[in-house]
Amino acid sequence: MRVTGINADRRWFESMPAAYEHYLVPVVFRPFAKDLTARAAALHPRRVLELASGTGVLTADLLAAAPSAEVTATDLNEAMVALGTTRAPGAVWRQADAQQLPFPDGGFDLVVCQFGVMFFPDRIEAFTEIHRVLAPGGRFLFNTWGPLGTHAFEAALQAGLERAFPVDPPRFFQRVPHGYADPAVVAADLAAAGFAVEDEQELTLQGRAASTADLATGYLTGTPVRAAVEERGDGPTVRATVIEEMTARLGPGPVTAPMTAYVFRAAA
Repeated sequence: MRVTGINADRRWFESMPAAYEHYLVPVVFRPFAKDLTARAAALHPRRVLELASGTGVLTADLLAAAPSAEVTATDLNEAMVALGTTRAPGAVWRQADAQQLPFPDGGFDLVVCQFGVMFFPDRIEAFTEIHRVLAPGGRFLFNTWGPLGTHAFEAALQAGLERAFPVDPPRFFQRVPHGYADPAVVAADLAAAGFAVEDEQELTLQGRAASTADLATGYLTGTPVRAAVEERGDGPTVRATVIEEMTARLGPGPVTAPMTAYVFRAAA
């Protein structure tokens, strides 16, 4: 299943969501999902819209923490929605573009998004859409990664990719996941869309992986880096080089390392 019409840096297809779910979600995303869930539950929401839901790690936590809330989970990628539906069946799942949300004005009192805003091609346009679907006084709660150097796993991965490809290495992680890492820019974009920022926090959590080999497998097969590596060829050699570099920087495993994000809560 290939998703067309969007930038290759923003699409997940075929077996990518399964690798993402198996190798990366427990290590990289679940710790922050628990934090964002606690923040969301404290708002006592009734109608929740989740954007860029991925395979549903935050969705499942939201359903458990706020059992009386109606949760609608969305993602741009069909493959993510298909897997997420099986992981968090208590939500209503829909494929949706955050810049053109298929929902009426004022239909939700909380919109949440875990590490998805970096993927919006036009963030102000997406934030404006989010503002539209929120009821007056509704909240937008989301997080975004800090600079690449503050995420030890992905900094080590990037070093491995640069070693494997001395000329023109894949820079997906610099450009997209860590490409929206200035809180002042985020706050300005929110204000341009009509939001008032109520809270902004820097948060560093520890990720724990069984091995650097698992991490490398997850990143090389469960993210858009996969397409960049396949285009350049010789996948097994690349994987070996990336594992060697990540192990040199992080240790052989089990591996524990810090990951930094910014968390925002904004009011419509």
